[in-house]
Amino acid sequence: MTEPGERRRHTTSTATRERGVRDARDAARHAADALSELIRHHLEGVSAVCRSEDGGWIVNVDVLEVARIPDTTSLLATYEVELDAAGDLIQYRRIARYRRGAQDQ
Repeated sequence: MTEPGERRRHTTSTATRERGVRDARDAARHAADALSELIRHHLEGVSAVCRSEDGGWIVNVDVLEVARIPDTTSLLATYEVELDAAGDLIQYRRIARYRRGAQDQ
């Protein structure tokens, strides 16, 4: 039991499994957390979040794979992360790799 004024601690994954992923922001957070545990690269951000046909989530996470000087020559990658409705990782894959300074085509 927690003392008055003390915050109760719990992990996000435990809370998520009980109620599932609530929204796109929640899905993005869970995808980024799961991916960072597996690939050990610095996450730059989330570039897309959408619902999958089975009620889960598909999240695109941008990652710094190779840091270079100047920064505009660093190599980044976009990973597609698929979560189930509970927020658990189903699969991930790298879908693009590019220089930071490169323009979209």
